[in-house]
Order: sequence, then C-alpha cells, then structure tokens
Amino acid sequence: MNMNLRHPHNIFGEEKRIERVIGRYDEGVKGPLVICIGGIHGNEKAGLKAIDLMLKMLEVEHITNTNFEFKGRFLGVSGHLAAIRQNQRYIEKDLNRLWLKDKIEWLSQQNRNTLSAEDLEMFDLESLITHEIRDYGADRTVILDLHTTSADGGIYTIVPDHPLAIEYALGIKAPVVLGFLEGLKGTTLHYFTSHNFPGEVTSICFEAGQHDDPMSVNRAIAAITNCLRYAGCVEGRHIEGRHIEVLSEYSGQLPPLTRLAYRYPINPDEGFRMLPGFQNFQPIHKGQHLADNHAGPILSPMDGFILMPLYQSKGEDGFFIVKRASLYKDDEF
Repeated sequence: MNMNLRHPHNIFGEEKRIERVIGRYDEGVKGPLVICIGGIHGNEKAGLKAIDLMLKMLEVEHITNTNFEFKGRFLGVSGHLAAIRQNQRYIEKDLNRLWLKDKIEWLSQQNRNTLSAEDLEMFDLESLITHEIRDYGADRTVILDLHTTSADGGIYTIVPDHPLAIEYALGIKAPVVLGFLEGLKGTTLHYFTSHNFPGEVTSICFEAGQHDDPMSVNRAIAAITNCLRYAGCVEGRHIEGRHIEVLSEYSGQLPPLTRLAYRYPINPDEGFRMLPGFQNFQPIHKGQHLADNHAGPILSPMDGFILMPLYQSKGEDGFFIVKRASLYKDDEF
C-alpha cells in the first residue's frame, strides 16, 4: 500500500458524523478477520482517523497496484460514541476497565433503556464484534485496539503474556509492553481472547503517541498496515517500507520489550497532580519526585521507565513503571 506517511493527515472535519461502524473491506476471499477499534476513550481520535483513512486506501489500492490481493475482512469500529462526541475520555466510567465476562452476561439480560452511558456503549460494541466474529467464522481473528496518551514520548504495543499475541505485536514493529493484564482488569485485551470466542482470537493494544500530535494518526495507520500484513490479509510485497520505517524511526531508541512493574492507582478526591514534563519511557529512579496529592509528594518506588503519566482531568491511573524484559522471564532484570 502506497500511502505516503511523511506528512500528517487530518481527515475528520468538524462536520463528520461518527458512526459505530466506520467501514468494512472484504473482497470475498476467505481469510483472517481483523477488527480495529478506535475511540474506546472518546478524546483519543487518532485511531478513528487512521481507520477511516485505511479504508479509503484499501478502496483505491487496485488503481495503482493492479496485482494487489486482500484476503479476509477488515472491520473498523468506533468505541465510545457518546464520549467521542463530547471529546471526553469517558462519561461516568472508564469503558476500557469494564470488559468482564460476568458483566457482559449481566448486560445481555438488561433492558438497554435502563443502562448507564458506558454500559450501553459496551453492550452495543460487544454485540457488534461478537456477531462479526461468529458470522464471519475466520480461523484467525485479530482485535487491534488503537489508543493515544496524554503525555508525549514513545509508542508501544500492549499484549497478553501469550506467545502468539507477542509474535503479532512484534510484527507491528513497535516496542512491546508485557504484564499489563496483571496490573489492570476489564480491558479489551482481557475479554477478546480465544477463551471467550471460537477460533484463534488475539488482541493487541497499540499506543500511537500523544493525543493531539498529528503524526499519531500516521503511526496508527502504519500499525494497522503491519497488523494486516502479519495476520495474512495482505502480502509484504504490496506494502511499502515506509509503513515500517515510520514506527521504527520513532521508537528506535526505546527499549524493545518491557514488563509492567508498578501501577499508581488514583483514589477518589486525593488531588493527584502529575509533575510536568514527563514523557513515555523516560528513565526514572527510586525516590524521584513524580507527582503530588493532598498528602504531599509521591515518590517513585523503584528505578525503571515511566509510562502514561496522567496529564488530563479524567483517569484512574496516575502513572505506570515498566522495566526491561526478556521473552524468557528468568532473563529479566
């Protein structure tokens, strides 16, 4: 695919109406199913823009590349419609902390008119994705959940500690962070797995950069492209090297594999305030002053790299700390 990624793209004007289904691409040749979610957090718009542009790229690819072949189906969906329209992370609860199997089963028995904002969003989104997985019946399904962060700094993928998921994430050509499923609950990564669906289902979260950085859109496009390639929907010979370069250039100096070592949960009304200037993957040391709350300074409990320092009004996590990792746990330090 020949999209030039050297310049940022802004494809959603103010008048564009966001729908649940952004679009599907399917040439009728059976193959993998790749479902891409943008806007699980409503103020993270880069993923939505990237999905929309990817669908446009696929539609015109045959014009410039007559040998182009696409196997399987690509589906792009919007996550939290209500929050997207208000440009808010969420309305009442973080939608990416609610994906619990018991919760999903409970929702299926409720009257949708009685559901809260996030419960209604999850009900509709889960129903759509579940129907797509079961209806298409692919041997291999990949869920790619696109995000951005309030802090500047590195891009990365978050995956379950499963060899197949790690293999897919490494194929995206961005740093991989392990262990997040142990530190959090109720994310899309927890729910969209082979345990809950037929066939081989793998979930990956890709963090494309800072919310308002136009290049975050381009990095998300590159991640989608590499995911389609690695899933087997498109062949590597049809993808220009720039899709790999745009990610490797941005992340070349970052640790390629890390593991979550610490999460700072924010308690209600504690008055959490992150100190300014921290970036993703910035090295920090034990005892370093990172943030403040009503009780005073919040110090780092260990050496490591800071991840997702909170620089927005809504959020349940103040910051994370990761450490260098190996595919073999005994080799980690």
